[in-house]
Amino acid sequence: MTTALMSLVWTDHVTGRQGFLVVDRLVRGVSSGGLRMRAGCTLDEAAGLARGMTMKEALHYNPEGRYVPLGGAKGGIDCDPLDPGAYELLVRYLRAMRPYIESVWTTGEDLGLTQDLVDRAAAEAGLVSSIQAVYPLLDDERAARRRLADAFAIEVDGIGLGELVGGCGVAESALAALDRAGVPHTGTRVAVQGLGTMGGATARFLTRAGLTVVAVADIKGTLANPAGLDIEALLAARDAHGTVDRTALRPGDRELPGDAWLSADAEVLVPAAVSYAVDAANQERITARWIVEAANMPVLPEAEESLAARGVTVLPDVVVNSGTNAWWWWTLFGDIGPAADEAFTHTRRSMRALVEQMLSRAEADGTTPRAAAHAIVADRLPVITERFGWYR
Repeated sequence: MTTALMSLVWTDHVTGRQGFLVVDRLVRGVSSGGLRMRAGCTLDEAAGLARGMTMKEALHYNPEGRYVPLGGAKGGIDCDPLDPGAYELLVRYLRAMRPYIESVWTTGEDLGLTQDLVDRAAAEAGLVSSIQAVYPLLDDERAARRRLADAFAIEVDGIGLGELVGGCGVAESALAALDRAGVPHTGTRVAVQGLGTMGGATARFLTRAGLTVVAVADIKGTLANPAGLDIEALLAARDAHGTVDRTALRPGDRELPGDAWLSADAEVLVPAAVSYAVDAANQERITARWIVEAANMPVLPEAEESLAARGVTVLPDVVVNSGTNAWWWWTLFGDIGPAADEAFTHTRRSMRALVEQMLSRAEADGTTPRAAAHAIVADRLPVITERFGWYR
């Protein structure tokens, strides 16, 4: 990858806290990437995530589709989202970044923020939308915006479609890997770190596919049951930050330390919360056969190297969690309509094809899935550049 096109460091005049924006690449003059808020967020973290967004966009390039992948970008704010002043800080950040959001950067929810919160803060900051930079690329802006608004208004079993589609993509990635290995869904055990938007939806879809979720972790600790947790009950007992009300636990459910999910007796591990969750030291505790990266950058490179050496397959974030971003654009550009069945069908088909391509490439090249994903991107970026250029 080349160096980023643009890196910004913003210092809040009220609190002294910092925020960041990294634009890794532009396609047709626009980039795409979410905004995260967490204590300790850095410019380097935003840069790594922006590079990842360039890859996610390129991986979903379909020359026959209406959706043309954008460039990659990422925003970050160094603040605990639970801080009493976090929302006001978010508004000030968006106000400061308004010229970029209006012209080159489309953004949305990421770690620590919900889309509703981003939308509310964006309106307060004077923005038309957090994705308004893409509007000039649309054939019919009014119809496209209505299509996306209609899609976000859809609820499935009480949960918004926008909160479910990413987890659908993560779950389908895991199922594709299991199917390729000839492992039946029934009886396969899963541990999930994080029961927020991505982790919660992933747990729901995997459970409905016949897998058994034996452990989930939230900010208070790990909940475990070797016979399987009642995922629907836990999802119903979450607060806005994905923390489960412990009164919803059943007699057989156990409360364990926060990092107990790592060593859960499960075949599939889904880190769906924070970056850098699996490091060179704690990877030794993992006995799972697959790690499915629902979060961004949860497995550090040195950990992944050790895991690969002992036969643990890491399905990388740039593929696994790319479904949410792609769904936004499939809907906005008109590749699919605002319907849950269309969203899930298209997401499943696209994610399964992408995972199959990645795993086949890894097998053929004798590399890891991540290296294979990078190779696919390396093949596609020149094609995108030749067709659309870097900046125009």
